[in-house]
Amino acid sequence: MSLRMKPLVAAAAILVVAVVLSCSVKQHSGPLLKNSALEEAPDFQTVSKDEAEAETEADLLARAKRIHDDAVTMDSHVDITGEDYASEKVDPGIDNPELRCDLVKMKRGGLDGVFLAVYVGQRGGLDKAGYKKVHDIALKRFQAIHRLFEMHPAKCEHAVTADDVVRIAKTGKRAIAIGVENGYPVGDEIANLERFYDLGARYITLSHSRHNQICDSSGPEEPMHNGLSAFGKQVVAEMNRLGMICDASHISEKSFYDLLQVSKAPIMASHSGCSALNPHDRNLTDDQLRALKKNGGVIQIVALDSFLKKEPQAFLDALAAARAELGIPTWEEFYKLPENERKALRGKMEQYWKRRNTIKNEFAYVTVKDFVNHIDHAVKIAGIDHVGIGTDFDGGGGIPGFDNHGEALNVTVELVRRGYSEEAIKKIWGGNLLRVWREVEQVASDLNR
Repeated sequence: MSLRMKPLVAAAAILVVAVVLSCSVKQHSGPLLKNSALEEAPDFQTVSKDEAEAETEADLLARAKRIHDDAVTMDSHVDITGEDYASEKVDPGIDNPELRCDLVKMKRGGLDGVFLAVYVGQRGGLDKAGYKKVHDIALKRFQAIHRLFEMHPAKCEHAVTADDVVRIAKTGKRAIAIGVENGYPVGDEIANLERFYDLGARYITLSHSRHNQICDSSGPEEPMHNGLSAFGKQVVAEMNRLGMICDASHISEKSFYDLLQVSKAPIMASHSGCSALNPHDRNLTDDQLRALKKNGGVIQIVALDSFLKKEPQAFLDALAAARAELGIPTWEEFYKLPENERKALRGKMEQYWKRRNTIKNEFAYVTVKDFVNHIDHAVKIAGIDHVGIGTDFDGGGGIPGFDNHGEALNVTVELVRRGYSEEAIKKIWGGNLLRVWREVEQVASDLNR
């Protein structure tokens, strides 16, 4: 029996799914993909070859819809627009054309829950002045997320435990949890972790694209701490005590292994891909995936084009031309500018991101199949119990066929097409993330006895 009643998808919507993914029907209507995770991973059941060949396309779509409706589906990483989120200017309670994640798209796509990220980039140095400035901004973004619950109490509810997500999903509301992306706003005060926890934060991405006081980032080539700093190790211990998930997306490889050594609880990478398929600094290597499995953690596969597949040169040239026309630097150069210069460029940067989305859609060099290829690889290396989905919607994520939460069913259709079992799909769509969350909660309970 379904955990909750979700609205039926109209026949037209099913046809849209079929059109979006029809290019893969012939490839997968016979035997399962050669050399795929399905042939090599022994730890989950797949649909048999005979069953796959006997099933019509309509049957496959219906089966995918049933599995999707019955799963507790959760996205581990979605950004907000800033302090204007959940206001008259940016209303997530409508089908908002400016958002890839809103309550309407979540309902339409059968997405039960999300972690909304309190993200603030580093503004200033690793000093009290910089920490205070960003800490104050972070508090305003917590307030913005809390406004969502006040604006739309009939549509969503704040989830502060893994069990909350399941309970809220049964009611038909959307479950909204909170994460913090970048530990910089913690400053040099351990007590800020508990303050963030009390505001609802249940994970912290330890760094962003620059080194901070907690650890080295995956972005810069030269390390600052050679992994976790001494303060960073205190942060991890306190997060374990509180019951906050340590998020390894954005941190350096050495920081990742230090985190595994220090943490008493499973960790996650909330929005990353597989380096074996695309050697981006934000992706995890196979050795990291194996270590993550040993830790009991989870990698949440990101739906961001440049992490999933190397950009074609023509695409990069088009982006460079757009930047030149607007007179703006690259993202890396932007972050190196003084605060006043960054502030002056923000309007043009917003124009650039809209232009970038248009260019991305024109090239469409990444598809749902590429996204699921990363799921396949992570399952092959780490195992079915250690893979989930973290889109990075409204923070750069979004690909043709899975460009917003209204299109979430397309992912399930592709997983079914590749032979994933119902149990496996439910683990990927939220079961593994909730399992890690519960284990983190249990570690905190044990530490506080």
